[in-house]
Amino acid sequence: EITGNIKPIEITNPNKIIYKNPKVTKIDIVNYYKAVSKRMLPLIENRLISTIRYPNGSKGDKFYKKHFENIHGFLGKKKIVNKEEKQNDYYFIKDINGLISEVQMNSYEFHIWGCKQNDLRHADMLVFDLDPDEKLSLKKLRDGVKDLKSILDEYHLESFLKTSGGKGYHVVVLLNAKVTWKNARIITKNIAKLMEATYPDKYTSNMKKENRKNKIFIDWQRNIKGSTSVAPYSLRIRKKLTVSMPISWNELNKIKPDEITIEEAIKRLKRKDPWQNITMK
Repeated sequence: EITGNIKPIEITNPNKIIYKNPKVTKIDIVNYYKAVSKRMLPLIENRLISTIRYPNGSKGDKFYKKHFENIHGFLGKKKIVNKEEKQNDYYFIKDINGLISEVQMNSYEFHIWGCKQNDLRHADMLVFDLDPDEKLSLKKLRDGVKDLKSILDEYHLESFLKTSGGKGYHVVVLLNAKVTWKNARIITKNIAKLMEATYPDKYTSNMKKENRKNKIFIDWQRNIKGSTSVAPYSLRIRKKLTVSMPISWNELNKIKPDEITIEEAIKRLKRKDPWQNITMK
């Protein structure tokens, strides 16, 4: 089931191979985003986005796109003046047509701001990215996610879990009150520092590689104005083609961070939505 009315958008080179093993074509990716759109759109619509474009598939050059460039006319545009007083057009998805038009432009990976485009001064979500040292066991990573959830629970912050599609898990908190970016940064940094102080042998809030040995980096820096985090249901085109997938808390011990594929993601749509309590305001 698809949210909204789909306009005719020509998909050029639909049979172009984007990923070789397993074979995934451009039209496969279009159909994937159509399939997940009902659950994905409420989580990303009206948020400024950046995308990663792959004009020649996963093995070709890729580039990060954060300024508006789309000929189809289905996306929202937002003018933002940066610190150097330079004005740029940023953009956001309003509906299914914006999403599919951006996929047609070879954007296969979507990253979102932690605020809506009509209020750029306040964060309405917090994101923690648990990034483990490569040698760290999956059990220790999962224990780290549980430790973070315990702290958030103590502060009465309801949290939601998703796979990153890469090495770690992401924990997302939806904010009911308006929180300035300064305060969002302070809150998330202090939580990361608290984990580091409580378990100094397990966690670090410092992003430097040398601080991460046998530890989990609690990345709180997604919570700075202009920073982005990978969108729920976005593809991740890595060594494996995976999905950053919302999962329930009781699935943490069952699902690896890079386990969910396109096929598995579509199958999961038949199940209860693990993020159904989220209300993006």
